[in-house]
Amino acid sequence: MAKPTSKNEDQPVIRHIFSKERMRTHNGPTGEDIDRRAYELYLARGRADGYALEDWLQAERELSAR
Repeated sequence: MAKPTSKNEDQPVIRHIFSKERMRTHNGPTGEDIDRRAYELYLARGRADGYALEDWLQAERELSAR
């Protein structure tokens, strides 16, 4: 199979659209911020398992509202 050619072969691969850098440029909370807040919610609940998604969504709502 022939290798595709382009005049920009030496260009770096475009970063994933959900990279940390992209998230920060949109003034919203980063994944790290949401993760940190979700962990705080987990601790506040007494480390009860089974609520990871709910914690993540609540953290995302709280941080996005700021």
